[in-house]
Amino acid sequence: MQRNQIYTVLKISAVLVIISSVIVLALPYVFAITINHEQSFSTEMDLFPVTVDSKNKTIVEDAQVNAFLESPSSPLQAAAGNTGETLWEIFAWVAKTINGAPWYQSIAAAGGRFVTITPGMRKEQVADAFAKTLSWNATQKKEFMLATTSSQLPFLEGSFSPGTYVVSTGTTPGDARSLVNDRFTQDVLEHYGTTTAEMVPLDEALIIASLIQRETIGTADMRLVSGVIWNRLFAGMNLQIDATLQYAKANTPETSKWWPKVVPADTRRKSPYNTYLHQGLPPTPIANPSVAAIVAALNPIQTSCLFYFNDNAGDIHCTDTYAQHVALLKKYYGRGK
Repeated sequence: MQRNQIYTVLKISAVLVIISSVIVLALPYVFAITINHEQSFSTEMDLFPVTVDSKNKTIVEDAQVNAFLESPSSPLQAAAGNTGETLWEIFAWVAKTINGAPWYQSIAAAGGRFVTITPGMRKEQVADAFAKTLSWNATQKKEFMLATTSSQLPFLEGSFSPGTYVVSTGTTPGDARSLVNDRFTQDVLEHYGTTTAEMVPLDEALIIASLIQRETIGTADMRLVSGVIWNRLFAGMNLQIDATLQYAKANTPETSKWWPKVVPADTRRKSPYNTYLHQGLPPTPIANPSVAAIVAALNPIQTSCLFYFNDNAGDIHCTDTYAQHVALLKKYYGRGK
């Protein structure tokens, strides 16, 4: 056997040992997580809770909902890694690492590949991820982003559920879109009850969730940012969210980045997504939100804050007035905004 072949076999063996070890060590936790999942969906929380009423412009915090959202079984806490989510991240990391190794791809008997969609990706980034793995051309990427006539999804943007997808080398754009649609149905549509839809239509929830996803670091501040967004909507204020400027700016030939840096001139950019110029929500989501962001959109923290920003350490600061906002910006950054 040649040296290269021996080296390849050793790498394959090492990966198999790692996977086997992870599986063996994780079995008790996998079993526990499975039970917790079944238990959580055997209760009334099988449907997304909702404590905001967009029509009547009210936020009423519910003690039972707060307790659920603070419990290890809630989507917000699961996303933060409090229910063994780290375990699943390890599996995803192993899968992604293996998939990225040419030596593994060349010997994959079934032509298996992994595509990972992270929360906050735009539809074009999702299409790029599938295209890179499946060697699609520009036409196939465009086909993937088109909604089918039978689709139940409200938008092209905002309905590509984050997660790791297993595909084969022959997966077509239509097949891949079906995979994504099925995941969105399982993750969102099956838990979006009639009562929830009456209080917050699905399209509104997805738009706000996408804003929350792009404006937060992790899940700890999602409900607070949700509260500020709803407060601004109820007060008839412009949202003035920089992430919407990034979305609008990336739709132009002047930048090759999907999330470019925002400069003061961008606040005057002519776009329906410019929430500095236009009141209310942007026309569609600006990214694909996680379930945690959707739950946060439906269950904001009741706050008097109308302004917020993150400092360099990632901590969030919210204030009731613009004067307070500017004072804090000067304190942390030495400038106003």
